[in-house]
Amino acid sequence: MSTMDENNLDLLGKLHYVLGVLTALSACIPFIYLFIGLAMIGSGTYTGSGAPRVFGVIFLVLSTILIIGGWVMAVLIIIAGSRLKQKQSYNFCLVIAFIECLIVPLGTILGIFTVINLGKEEVKALFG
Repeated sequence: MSTMDENNLDLLGKLHYVLGVLTALSACIPFIYLFIGLAMIGSGTYTGSGAPRVFGVIFLVLSTILIIGGWVMAVLIIIAGSRLKQKQSYNFCLVIAFIECLIVPLGTILGIFTVINLGKEEVKALFG
């Protein structure tokens, strides 16, 4: 149980906070499509093309799913960062690290380093 492993977990926790904030901010991008969907529903047409309101509903539903999904993922990443710093919930941190690998490129890098660190026997012992 070296202090280097503890310092690595502390640093990974801080980096998870950063990735969580960046994920939350990037999850706000679909608001553009949400407003486009609202405009399509409200006016019935979009740019004079006569697009039916169903496309507005599709824009609205998909953008809402993306926004909420992104915010939920951001919260889970921040919670994992907190748990890494506290050396708690080993399995939760490991699962979130694997899921982070889908967030290209920063999440992939952070997820791989987290999985490598959590794979060490000394680190597993820190989690008790």
